[in-house]
Amino acid sequence: MSGNIRMHLIITGRVQGVCFRIATKKEAEKQKILGWVKNKKNGSVEAVFEGEKQRVDSMINWCRQGPSGADVLKLDVEMESFTAEFDRFKIIY
Repeated sequence: MSGNIRMHLIITGRVQGVCFRIATKKEAEKQKILGWVKNKKNGSVEAVFEGEKQRVDSMINWCRQGPSGADVLKLDVEMESFTAEFDRFKIIY
């Protein structure tokens, strides 16, 4: 068991209008990650992932590429305190 972690991401590039949030939700559910994803007004995507370290790391690596059509230019990742506040992964509109 690798322990649970929480990571906060800001994903910059061509990440809106390419189904990034929907694809992120599908991948997070596949990886058994909890948290959320949303579009930001500045054109970036913001996400919070909570789960086992190995799964969260895998999710972060997925975000470096994103879905087809996305062009990720920058990925800012910040570790936060694990909260266990989520019961699922959701898209925030």
